[in-house]
Amino acid sequence: MKLSHFNFELPNELLAEYPSENRDEARLMVLHRDTQKIEHKLFKDLIDYFDEGDVLALNNTKVFPARLFGNKEKTGARIEVFLLRELSADQRLWDVLVDPARKIRIGNKLYFGEDESLVAEVIDNTTSRGRTLRFLYDGSYEEFRRKLTELGQTPLPKYIKRDVEPEDEDRYQTIYAKHEGAVAAPTAGLHFSKHLLKRLEIKGVDSAEVTLHVGLGTFNPVEVEDLSKHKMDSEQLIIDDKAVATVNNAIAQKKRVCAVGTTVMRALESSVSSESTLNTFEGWTNKFIFPPYDFSIANAMVTNFHTPKSTLLMMVAAFAGHDFIFKAYEEAVKEKYKFFSYGDAMLIL
Repeated sequence: MKLSHFNFELPNELLAEYPSENRDEARLMVLHRDTQKIEHKLFKDLIDYFDEGDVLALNNTKVFPARLFGNKEKTGARIEVFLLRELSADQRLWDVLVDPARKIRIGNKLYFGEDESLVAEVIDNTTSRGRTLRFLYDGSYEEFRRKLTELGQTPLPKYIKRDVEPEDEDRYQTIYAKHEGAVAAPTAGLHFSKHLLKRLEIKGVDSAEVTLHVGLGTFNPVEVEDLSKHKMDSEQLIIDDKAVATVNNAIAQKKRVCAVGTTVMRALESSVSSESTLNTFEGWTNKFIFPPYDFSIANAMVTNFHTPKSTLLMMVAAFAGHDFIFKAYEEAVKEKYKFFSYGDAMLIL
């Protein structure tokens, strides 16, 4: 498969600027791979497709307020700093993206907050991710992290042109988010409400939680026509004994194992045993899934509608079949489904 096989016309007005009014009332397109049938539902109808003993695999990563706005010393120029990855807690070193990048050099200082109580110095500008900053702060590490949270904003994707609003803090986070570390939400999970999860639990549907801290690499454009040459950024992944036991029990019982989101699918496929069962994992993954690909763990998937030529679209095409996904996307555009992070959802069975 080539990059050009994943292009399609996506009208701008279908990019979701706001979430649906209620989490579980987004639209849901259901794809049946065996019959090639497509159904149109609401997300809360998801419960009708799962039975006792089935498993929903969820990503419990928590988004932190990764976008800061500071001012450059001397000129006072406004600089956006996007925190990507903490390199050293002791030295307060972070990999960041800066915008506009051309104005920032090694040795420059940036000041944050109205009282300029947080200062950062640029110590490297040669990393593949942009810049490395050392934050200069007198307090304890806990106070420093609190300061970052206080000054930071919810890192909505760049395609959303409006300002961050108070509701984004809650809505750009799954209701089961636990472990802070993501700079982008695992968006398929945004559609689950407490009420829907409770109803699934009462029905006997199990859940297995993994932690994959989503980085911006997920959204990096693919710039090579030959997909085998594309390199994914590494993301931190933890799969514990409890998740492994739940998933492997469902596999043994021939139940449905549903990956909620591309991040979960990537997590599960990053730690497969020779018997096609799940292993525990603690480390980093740069797994890139594109067609053709044989999936080992999940036999169902919940996902949002993705943008043209994205690695996310490539993964769902590998799972549902390229032609079937493009037929579904054609219908989604015609029926005006909402795309991307705050968009509608798809269930692939």
